[in-house]
Amino acid sequence: MERKGRAETFGFLIDMDGVLYRGSELIAGADHFIAQLRSREIPFLLLTNNSQRTRRDVVAKLARIGIDVEDQHIFTSAMATARFLAQKKPGGTAFVIGEGGLLTALHQNGYAVVDHDPDFVVVGEGRTFNLELVEAAVRMVLSGAKLVATNLDPNCPTQHGLRPGCGAMTAMLEIATGVRAFSVGKPSPIMMRAARKELRLATDETTMIGDTMETDILGGVQLGFHTVLVLSGGTRLEDLPRYAYGPDLVVQSLDELGRTLDEAGWQPPWLSTAPRDRDDSDFLVEPVT
Repeated sequence: MERKGRAETFGFLIDMDGVLYRGSELIAGADHFIAQLRSREIPFLLLTNNSQRTRRDVVAKLARIGIDVEDQHIFTSAMATARFLAQKKPGGTAFVIGEGGLLTALHQNGYAVVDHDPDFVVVGEGRTFNLELVEAAVRMVLSGAKLVATNLDPNCPTQHGLRPGCGAMTAMLEIATGVRAFSVGKPSPIMMRAARKELRLATDETTMIGDTMETDILGGVQLGFHTVLVLSGGTRLEDLPRYAYGPDLVVQSLDELGRTLDEAGWQPPWLSTAPRDRDDSDFLVEPVT
């Protein structure tokens, strides 16, 4: 993604579910906030731990609710997982419990999806999860395949409540095999650092916006990003005192954050104008596929 020539650079990593939408419904003001980022050429990526959809699928879903973005604005845990595996073992093989987004990302990163003797057992969200797949995965892990999860979220919000998430499915394999899965999705620094580098931002130029303390805000805090918690999703204001960490800013929604930034001339309150030394590694960009 092209780095814009700004005197004072900043950008955003933005969670989607609970921040832009709930189920299939737009959260009021989210469309305007994203439109403002695009018109002002402020760099951003939309992050999701959900590995079911491809980038193109996510763009189409957002378009249906009135948010106009392009493929380059999307970064999923499936993409982060596939990239990680391709770096760890180029041209490897994987047995996959998951759907199109994960399968596509693995193929695009040079991985073959197999049903015997894989290098990795990779678990993502999906409605195809069944006991036959679990039994096969257990055998493969016990035979030496490494267990990788796209994320460890225990559940996923839907229009009708919650359904089991990737973390719940992975837990079954962990208990059956006695093997802990390695997870690449938020709050893993692997995914969040890769997203920052894709925007060519330094750590203190990056702000994570999310609705979940255990993933979005925790990951941002651990990496030294600025953090904004929106209360339009899964976290309530009264939940905050039980955490040892906290966000830099709490707002009701992206609509309120947009109004706050508008009043400040779209300069985040924590933006440092002091010169800073940069390490070349801040801007090492790995291609997103």
